[in-house]
Amino acid sequence: MKEEKRVTYRSVRDEREYGFFWYSGLWRVLRPLLVGLTVAVVVCGLGWTGYNRVYGAFFAPVDSTDPGEVSFEIVSGQSLNRVAGNLEEAELIRNRSVFKYYCDFAGMAQKIQVGTYALRKDMTMMEIAERLTSGDGNPLVRNITLIPGETIEGFAAKLVKDGVLSDASEFLSLCRTGEAFRDYYYVADVLTSGRASSRKYVLEGYLAPNTYEVYTNAKPEDIIRKLLSQTEAAFPPAEQERAEALGLTMDQVLTMASLIEKEAGESDFARVSAVFHNRLKAKMKLDSDVTIHYITGVRKMALSDADLKTDSPYNTYRYTGLPVGPICNPSEKAIRAALYPDEAMVAQNYLYFCAKEPESGELYFSRTLAEHERAVSVYAPLWKQYDQSRGIQ
Repeated sequence: MKEEKRVTYRSVRDEREYGFFWYSGLWRVLRPLLVGLTVAVVVCGLGWTGYNRVYGAFFAPVDSTDPGEVSFEIVSGQSLNRVAGNLEEAELIRNRSVFKYYCDFAGMAQKIQVGTYALRKDMTMMEIAERLTSGDGNPLVRNITLIPGETIEGFAAKLVKDGVLSDASEFLSLCRTGEAFRDYYYVADVLTSGRASSRKYVLEGYLAPNTYEVYTNAKPEDIIRKLLSQTEAAFPPAEQERAEALGLTMDQVLTMASLIEKEAGESDFARVSAVFHNRLKAKMKLDSDVTIHYITGVRKMALSDADLKTDSPYNTYRYTGLPVGPICNPSEKAIRAALYPDEAMVAQNYLYFCAKEPESGELYFSRTLAEHERAVSVYAPLWKQYDQSRGIQ
């Protein structure tokens, strides 16, 4: 009987020890999970608290209980800084700087549109930004593009056509005299060189081709200054040093580059430059058709005797050397070609080139007059046919 009780006692003790071991093993497994979960809850809580504080301080509605509408106006020409400041003053946003940075980061800065908006103080900052970028379709800014080789007159006509300017007269007048832009050293150089009075437009060649962003209410002078400022980037100090090494001024380089731009495609820029450099060195007339085109305003392949005899300082068939100024606004590649002509063709003294079949845009280069005249006899009939097909006599 005692033996049976002893067995029973041991069985109970074993069960207790086994149960403790089971719970102990489970705790070892669950403990790190519970600790990790607790830490995650604490971190999330802190993060959520921080987010709520930041959101409440900068992004939340100024007054979530006020659904009343507030009239807010954005007028043409206002900057993002001004718009942000006005929003803060109207108590529609909590912080102007945060609004500005948010719009910049979200790519909304240039999409804010003019107009009168019905905003509310219970709107979040993000909702207000979204509303201002989906306004009445009148953007604060717009893009304008000056294509390489385009003249001032052609660019002005495009600005009028696109509605950037109401008329071209003021724009053309400013470009013709250049007087309003003496603060640019390269414009001042032209104005004091003695060549300005003979030029069609003092600023021809100095409006750097590119795509620009301008305010919708930008004035002609604002647009011109935007383009002139880019000219310095297209003609950096290294290029200026190269020009000096060649014995050329910045104006002469831009003038040659404008001829190159009009005479050839990019693949032939350096070769045409070589011919021009060789002819200048030999004190020959450049005989460049594109200078006649600039004078007459008519681009044709076969020039008449009357065209060639036109009395103009731009006429390179009549006057030796470079024309009095650029005949278009050249690209950076054309400028570089003017500074770095094809060395092999310079060394071989190529002096002539002419167009091949008009539609191809290809040029034929010659070293001697006899070779050049043979090429002209082959291709000249094609030039005349091309002009006739376009109704040009």
